[in-house]
Amino acid sequence: MSMGTTFVRSMFAKPMPGYTTAGATGDTVVLLIGMRINRFWAVHHWGPVMYAMLRMLYELGRSPERGLRGRILLTASPRTYYVVQYWESKEKLYGYASAPDGFHHTVWGIANRKMREGKIRQHVGLWHETYVVPEGGYESIYFDMPPFGLAGATGSLPIEARGRHAAARLAYRSTGSGGAGGAGEQTAAGKRVGDGAAGGQALVGDAPTGDGGPGGHLSTGAQGVS
Repeated sequence: MSMGTTFVRSMFAKPMPGYTTAGATGDTVVLLIGMRINRFWAVHHWGPVMYAMLRMLYELGRSPERGLRGRILLTASPRTYYVVQYWESKEKLYGYASAPDGFHHTVWGIANRKMREGKIRQHVGLWHETYVVPEGGYESIYFDMPPFGLAGATGSLPIEARGRHAAARLAYRSTGSGGAGGAGEQTAAGKRVGDGAAGGQALVGDAPTGDGGPGGHLSTGAQGVS
């Protein structure tokens, strides 16, 4: 899928009504990678770096087996541009980084050679940060949003599938559920994940229900969600 096609699709994506959450299970691997333009006039230095970033995303988009599940292009300032990437595993991430047939390997080979030869002039900065977040260390919530971020990478679920409160979503576990249709695990709130696909139909968390209670009536899930 081309960068242009992805951009157009994201622009016109249909919002999912109400509250949703990401369908991620297991560890979540997040890579932040980007560049900083230190000298705007040195286009001949930072231009190829920006092109290389886009070309790597194009390569990964055409080869989903390499492990990139989703990404978001962002900017922190007119100088700094970066990509949030969601990977299947750290092994696939590092596998792509060192794969001889990958464009990343070629780019870093050029950069390292220029560094050794003293040809780096500090015109452009590069950076990345990698986070391996275990299940139980992340949660998400979206309201009237199309699939975005982690949900864009792993799919969206109704909020009831993981719990109406952040604590319940953090307590969700897919391991030990016996796969699709498994009984699931006990949560911190004492509720059990029900039968269902992809780790279970899951709990309705400890959100208050009924009129007059904390958070009010929850007929549509518009209240009592955190």
